Amino acid sequence: LKFKIIQNDPTALGGQAIRREVLITFARKEETPEATLLIYLPKNTDGPVPAFLTINFVGNHTIHPDPGISITRSWVRNSKDWGIENNRADERSRGSRRSRWAVEKILKRGYALATIYYGDIDPDYDDGFANGVHRLYSKPKPDEWGSISAWAWGLSRCLDYLETDRDINAKKVAVMGHSRLGKTSLWAGAQDDRFALVISNDSGCGGAALSRREFGETVKRINTSFPHWFCDNFTQYNDRINDLPVDQHLLIALVAPRPVYIASATGDPWADPKGEFLSGYHAGPVYKLFGLEGVGVDSHPKADHPVGHHIGYHLRTGKHDVTDFDWEQYLNFADRHLK
Repeated sequence: LKFKIIQNDPTALGGQAIRREVLITFARKEETPEATLLIYLPKNTDGPVPAFLTINFVGNHTIHPDPGISITRSWVRNSKDWGIENNRADERSRGSRRSRWAVEKILKRGYALATIYYGDIDPDYDDGFANGVHRLYSKPKPDEWGSISAWAWGLSRCLDYLETDRDINAKKVAVMGHSRLGKTSLWAGAQDDRFALVISNDSGCGGAALSRREFGETVKRINTSFPHWFCDNFTQYNDRINDLPVDQHLLIALVAPRPVYIASATGDPWADPKGEFLSGYHAGPVYKLFGLEGVGVDSHPKADHPVGHHIGYHLRTGKHDVTDFDWEQYLNFADRHLK
């Protein structure tokens, strides 16, 4: 593993932030996978700052129109909305996902924001694990890692770098992801207890939602549509979910005693908001073993009323997305637990 700072601009965002880019090289091999970690740091701070480490869908350059962010050279899914053709990003997609990343709000609250493009770690399509970081290792066995685990592994490698950055307090890093990358952030937090706080945004099946409810996206559907996300053995439970020896409340519980936040949206039945809440609720007894309180309520709360203590939860009005309302709750939760 090798880190190289390729950009450090103290005049970013009109002089309000420091923009840093770090090239992460994963191995000493020809054509080894490389990933770029983008970091925004607040200025005029007293000592190392806490940080949110996030993983994004379309490239670092899409989180903000800042012209100084390098455009990803990795594979990107084609999308007219993102201005992407031939699986390659260009200037048309710069800032196209700005609404999901409250960059200025995060910096104003005294946190750094670090993000990495998931396609830099492992391209999101099924090719027998011949690409991304998977190709540095032997082909996964039926009980070994798929793409979600690879993306989570990449987040841990980003944390390896953050531990070397004197401007960041690496003991106060929250890991956050949305949708399939919310599944990823939960797995990263379960696997790596260096993450001080874990956030799942609309993560659904295989993330925060209970699989046994079979509401919205199911295990069979997700394994059929995205066979590369999970280990091959998971498909054995496509038609017998009640025989699965685990469910997602146990994934939430693996984060204990560290705080975890789960977010849902009213217009996102595919991710099963009630199932996401129930996972947080049923992880509560494990937090109680540590003398900590979980979500603190017995029933699904009404929309836009956050609840919880060491397990936070809210149901936001709106669709499958990340909004300023979501970020406001994550920042408030982080203030309580990291500051």
